[in-house]
Amino acid sequence: MYRHILVPATGTACDAAVFDAAVRVARLSGAHLEFLHVRVDVTETLLAMTAGGMGGGGAVQEVVDRLEGEAKATETRVWEAFGALCAREGIANDPAQGQVSAELVVESGPEAQWISEYGRFADLVVVGRAVDGQGSGGEVLEAALMDTGKPILIVPQVAPAAFPGTVVIAWKDTPEAARAVNTALPLIDKAERVVIMGVVEAAESPQENAVRLQRSLKWHNPNTVVQVVKREGRPAVEVLLAEAKALGAGVVVMGGYSHSRLREVVFGGFTQRVLAGADVAVLMAQ
Repeated sequence: MYRHILVPATGTACDAAVFDAAVRVARLSGAHLEFLHVRVDVTETLLAMTAGGMGGGGAVQEVVDRLEGEAKATETRVWEAFGALCAREGIANDPAQGQVSAELVVESGPEAQWISEYGRFADLVVVGRAVDGQGSGGEVLEAALMDTGKPILIVPQVAPAAFPGTVVIAWKDTPEAARAVNTALPLIDKAERVVIMGVVEAAESPQENAVRLQRSLKWHNPNTVVQVVKREGRPAVEVLLAEAKALGAGVVVMGGYSHSRLREVVFGGFTQRVLAGADVAVLMAQ
């Protein structure tokens, strides 16, 4: 079960859906929520500016003052949102058996670096997608997935109405997919139903390994089925997301298929499409 959940707090409007989803997950097992806000390191920014040859002390100071003001204003919004969430949801700051607890930690520097460091000690990382330049960017998602060794729950702009509700497993007979299923067991156990979905070129019978997975997961959730969907010339990811939406899925479970540490090829096209803007929450493990 998830007992320690890390939640980046960006101080933007994107936080609302992320906070909501994180609380819903935490209530499944009385988990502790660790909210992490990372401030801009103005000193590092100043050093980068001066190293780049930016002249004029007055101009530099003006930029520093602006960055400091923006950082303070953002941190204030984070504390206000955190306080409002705890008051609204009845969340205490001290852990209690079977009850959700929460704390807010503030660091300074590169957000991706701190997400990686804190994420290694959490059971789950809940993140949102950047929208119009707000929220966690791609480098944060990459760090959460690639550098923590922990599963991440990627939340859409609007949190799912029912969670976990229907859990859809994007099944592929790979170690990454198997690990993703394993890390999703706390959600699978609580789901209304579980759909193991395979996307194929034609109307094929369920793959034998998908049926084996079904037999295994029935010990966790008896309402587990296998569904095979035809591609009919469409990209597999589009078929999967459309079917998940039609099923009213609360979350899609999938492995992150990586091929290199280089960012250009870190995520395959399937994974990138999901990260870019799926309308459903996605639990991903590497």
